[in-house]
Amino acid sequence: MRTCSIILSFWERNNDHSSTAVTRKRIYECLSIFKELLIMKFFLSIIFLVTVAKSNGQELFVYTEPASNMPSHSLSVKLTEHFVTKDNIYGKFSQRFMPQLMLGISKKIMVHIGGTISNMHTTNTKLESFNLYAKYRFLSKDEIHKHFRMAVFADVAATKAPFHYDEVSLMGDKDGIELGIIATQLWNRLAISGTVSNTQVLGPSRTSKVLYIPPRLYQVMNYAFSAGYLVLPKEYTDYKQTNLNLYTELLIEQGLDVKKYCVDLAPAMQLIFNSNSKLNIGYRFQLSGNMQRMANTSWLISFERTFLNALKHK
Repeated sequence: MRTCSIILSFWERNNDHSSTAVTRKRIYECLSIFKELLIMKFFLSIIFLVTVAKSNGQELFVYTEPASNMPSHSLSVKLTEHFVTKDNIYGKFSQRFMPQLMLGISKKIMVHIGGTISNMHTTNTKLESFNLYAKYRFLSKDEIHKHFRMAVFADVAATKAPFHYDEVSLMGDKDGIELGIIATQLWNRLAISGTVSNTQVLGPSRTSKVLYIPPRLYQVMNYAFSAGYLVLPKEYTDYKQTNLNLYTELLIEQGLDVKKYCVDLAPAMQLIFNSNSKLNIGYRFQLSGNMQRMANTSWLISFERTFLNALKHK
């Protein structure tokens, strides 16, 4: 309003009094609009920063899914490279390339469609498997700087890979279906999550009358306990800031039809660029277990790009 007074004083000194009242009114109207625009810009900035702060980068776990979903109407493309330096069949470096297309159908439903190209079960690299994943978030209790969410999920996979090893994985190793439930809690910069699921292997050997020695695993329970911490930035000032998140995940698999198990620990690092691109690097190693596995250690590198509102009708 100090600016308004200066403008009016200048106008009155250089113009006749008959037009001053009209001019005064117009100037006040213009300054009022300008003031409203400044206030609007301020609140939009606050809303933006809150939105970014609530994007919950620290719960974008590397080896498991959180109960939270990707943004509604968004589309993500994810490329993952999973490899072991020496597998237990061929004693060689083995890799699995996993492209995925992820769809945010709504704020409660998301879907993944993916496949694998690998040489983990063969001497040469070839198309290996397809999978479909869906998650439904049924509970969300959101508060300032914290929330608690729960979701259920289903994962279905079909693979050309031969039946090797005790370990049950739908990342290309086995045909099957997995059903589970996830609970995730966020407190400021820390997120923790727990997942419990049951996987049923549906390969043809399950109904075969052939007696396999050692016996094959067709039913397992999976347990995951994950924690993530937002290290950087200390304060959000711009959506282009790079985020650094650190994770630790405890991954457990327990056979139901055969008494075998494995317990793994998987630390990981994540960088988020421009609020829409994500780079993950993780290392997984066995703590304990008696399962026959492809390898007791493995690496994972992935890159994901999200396109907001890509599925929204215009």
